[in-house]
Amino acid sequence: MAIRHVLVERPPHAVWCVLGDPATYARWVPGTDRTRPGAGRWPDVGSKLRYTVKAGPFRLHGHTIVRVCESGRRLELEAFAGWLGSARIAIELIGWGDGTLVIVDEHPLRGLGGNLHMAPTDFVLHLRHRRMLAHLACVVEEAPRAACQEAAAAAGGGSS
Repeated sequence: MAIRHVLVERPPHAVWCVLGDPATYARWVPGTDRTRPGAGRWPDVGSKLRYTVKAGPFRLHGHTIVRVCESGRRLELEAFAGWLGSARIAIELIGWGDGTLVIVDEHPLRGLGGNLHMAPTDFVLHLRHRRMLAHLACVVEEAPRAACQEAAAAAGGGSS
């Protein structure tokens, strides 16, 4: 199991604004080359986002389904990567002073990845999370504050 965290210098609603916008997915998830809408309205439970991951000359098509959504606090996803299987990705937001502590917990769940899960896999996930969380923090911190505050107000969010 790979668990990492980052302190983002914005309130939880600003982080949620990015997590809830499927158009930003490729900006903070490493390796994502392209995203496309799937079923439902992201990030409602059961909604789906399709993506293409690019690693050198290789491309992998997959999709992610929202399994748990507690608006502004917690998002749990299952990412499917073809023959590799799927992974559970849990993202928790905790208000921390004026910022947000973002905690990501990911582990292989089904298929080949789940069957071959071992320490080297966790090491790779830790490296990926370090990069992913740094990207997420940058995307959130670079977003105009007013736009996210308006989005939070429209969604009934406020400034948690």
